[in-house]
Amino acid sequence: MSLYPLQRLLERIYRVRLGYRVDDFLILDSRLAFRLEGETAVPLREKLLVRQEQDTLALSLFLDPAVVRRLRTDNPFHRIHEGNLEAFLLALEGVSHFLYLGWKAGLEREVSLLELELQAEVDKFVATLLLLRRQCRSCAPAPVRVRLFEQCRFGAHLEGESLQRYRHASRYAGKYCWRLEDRYLRRRRVSAMMEELQHFYRLPQQQKIRLIETT
Repeated sequence: MSLYPLQRLLERIYRVRLGYRVDDFLILDSRLAFRLEGETAVPLREKLLVRQEQDTLALSLFLDPAVVRRLRTDNPFHRIHEGNLEAFLLALEGVSHFLYLGWKAGLEREVSLLELELQAEVDKFVATLLLLRRQCRSCAPAPVRVRLFEQCRFGAHLEGESLQRYRHASRYAGKYCWRLEDRYLRRRRVSAMMEELQHFYRLPQQQKIRLIETT
C-alpha cells in the first residue's frame, strides 16, 4: 500500500495541499535512518527525520518495513480492524508529521514538537473515525477515543522532557476529541465538525491549547 492515500485523506479533511508525495520521502532502511538521525538515534518504528540548513528543510520519513508490509497485505482502507490498526496508526502518525511540518514550512511558520504530536493525535482520532464510519455506519466514536487516549501506552524509550511532551499532547488531544464527540458526533453534525477541524488545523499552538482548555 502506498502512503499517499493517507496523505490525501488528511489533505481532504483539512483542505490543504502540500504538493509533494510522502512516498517520495519514505525510508525503510533502518541503518540509513540511523545515519540520518545521528548520535541521538534510538530504535523506533516511525520517525520523521528533519534537517534544516539556512533556508532549506530536508525531510525523510522512516517506517519499519513490517508496518508497510502489514498495510500492503491488509489495507485499512478496505477494512480497519485489530489486526491492522497498530500499523495504520503508526503510518498515519508519520504522514501527519510530514504533512503538517511541510505545510507549515511552506507558510514560513515555525512548529514545535508538542504541536506536531498534538496534531498527530487529533489526526489519528479523526482519520480512524472517518474510515470506520465508511466501513460500518453504526460504529460509535467513543471506543476510538477511549482506545487512543484512555488506554494509550507510551514507548519505553521515552523519558524526561520527551515523555512529558507526549503526555501533554495525548491529554490535550484527548480533551479536544471529547469536545468533537460531544458537540458534533453525538448530534450527527459531521459537516460542522469538519469546519472546526479545518479552523483548528490553522491555529498556532497557543491558540489551540487555549481553545482546548476552555472546553
